[in-house]
Amino acid sequence: MRINKYISHSGVCSRRDADRLVEQGRVKIDGRTVTQHGTRVTEGQTVTVDGEEVYPLEFEYVLLNKPKDTISTTDDPRGRQTVLDVVGVPDDNPSGLFPVGRLDRNTTGVLLLTNDGDLAHRLTHPRYEIPKIYYVRAQKRVKPHELDHLQRGVELSDGEAAADRVAYLDPQGKTDIALEVHEGRNRQIRRMMETLGHDVVQLERAKYATLTTGALQRGEWRRLESGEVRTLYDRVDLT
Repeated sequence: MRINKYISHSGVCSRRDADRLVEQGRVKIDGRTVTQHGTRVTEGQTVTVDGEEVYPLEFEYVLLNKPKDTISTTDDPRGRQTVLDVVGVPDDNPSGLFPVGRLDRNTTGVLLLTNDGDLAHRLTHPRYEIPKIYYVRAQKRVKPHELDHLQRGVELSDGEAAADRVAYLDPQGKTDIALEVHEGRNRQIRRMMETLGHDVVQLERAKYATLTTGALQRGEWRRLESGEVRTLYDRVDLT
């Protein structure tokens, strides 16, 4: 196995970042510093990164319907509930699970947890333009011209942001809309709505890449099937 793939499968980082570790002289095989990206690791050899032994983990892929009042991180210094707590991961997190991207504390819906660094890196990289669909409930009615505005683009503090698609979920009440984006900026949907004078009272991510919550209720989770993982790999051109 190539050294960058070995390190990635150890949950340390992506293959690209593993190449950087090699360039920085931080990787050793059987005590000897690795100098070539293409160096292969054979069975029985010991690999260390910054002096710590690493070894491939069995990849895990967990789909969570994230509940409210939950932090999308592996731990929280303030002791608040994290997504790993919801899934029941032990404090030492032996499998190295982490959330792919983040949903803010009170946003619910689709969240992928894995220890597959390569897949996580590509799913969150702007190059792959991973689609995300959100269901948004505003405090007041959203007018038709405001839907058009969201799709044309609104100006945020970190640049313009536009919806790829937007439509009413409830054409009668007009407070519930579906909004698709491929970016993943911090609090992007809430900030886009705020530029139009709308407070968001409920926000759910209904789809991420090819994943939906399906029959999962809030706080429930399941492991992905092999076909679902393969579809995600195909979506980001990963082999």
